[in-house]
Amino acid sequence: MNTSDFDFLLPPELIAQHPTAVRSSSRLLDDRLASPVDRTFHELPNLLKAGDLLVFNDTQVVKARLFGEKATGGKLELLVERVLDPALHKNEVIAHMRVSKKPQVGSVLRMAGGREGGFSATLLGRAGTNDELFHFRFSDDPYKLMAAHGHVPLPPYIEHADDAEDESRYQTVFAKYPGAVAAPTAALHFDESVLAALAAQGVQTASVTLHVGAGTFQPMKTEKIADHVMHYERYAIPAMTLEAIAACKARGSRLVAVGTTTVRTLETYAKTKQLSGDTNIFITPGFEFQIVDLLLTNFHLPKSTLMMLVSAFAGYERVMSLYAHAIQHQYRFFSYGDAMLLERHRTGMP
Repeated sequence: MNTSDFDFLLPPELIAQHPTAVRSSSRLLDDRLASPVDRTFHELPNLLKAGDLLVFNDTQVVKARLFGEKATGGKLELLVERVLDPALHKNEVIAHMRVSKKPQVGSVLRMAGGREGGFSATLLGRAGTNDELFHFRFSDDPYKLMAAHGHVPLPPYIEHADDAEDESRYQTVFAKYPGAVAAPTAALHFDESVLAALAAQGVQTASVTLHVGAGTFQPMKTEKIADHVMHYERYAIPAMTLEAIAACKARGSRLVAVGTTTVRTLETYAKTKQLSGDTNIFITPGFEFQIVDLLLTNFHLPKSTLMMLVSAFAGYERVMSLYAHAIQHQYRFFSYGDAMLLERHRTGMP
């Protein structure tokens, strides 16, 4: 299969620019039956059974977008991809840089107000062999500086500048560990009422952490899927989550992954048996899933690696049909859009 096989025509007006007024009032396309059923997200607890296990990604989105200028006055923008281990690299980050002319190594950039009230970022060089990432040293703790001066790293298809609504709503209600530059969007639909209803239904919950990187929005640049190189993202799985998964499987219940990031984390563990590390797992049709039974996910960008993942999970033809249904019925797409509940098929091949 090729990248173009995962293309579809999306009317621009279906790209959600703002979240729904209430998290759980978004729509939910239910694909567990022979024909898709149009539902509302707050119905989710009634679609699951006592003993089912929901696994969330509890990463927290940081205000990773930073604005500044070079010594010459030229404007620039940084998007922090990763804060490096402070024990080895104090106040150092890996970041994307948007600027008309790249500054020289050693340049000191004035960020978020420059000399008065802002901070400095020293360019140390490129991040390895990756031409899109750069290595910086900040003048203070990066998390502290991002919290004080950063902006919510909204996806490129959201056209407004970030505001107070985004600071609240481009974050899950159970976000715990800071490090993501994009939200695990399927989890944005959960609110306290849905979580309470799930508990009352006897549905169990557990969590993993995968710090979503900006690479999740990067378009595929190769026509042949096999030629694409995935970006790396950090993940961690608590021991208690592994225990919950084992108990779920032992009782014959279903594991429901909330979002593609949770799928990538769990299936990375299934392949490597590593509880933490970096993953660049690339899930495409033909992939043999070992852990996940149901997938709750948003609608993804055309020709994206996430379109390939959901097609691997639920079947290519089925997914393309569901997307056509969603467009016809005016579902809202992408990060602030609606969701669908998919059941795993034996094969994801067309």
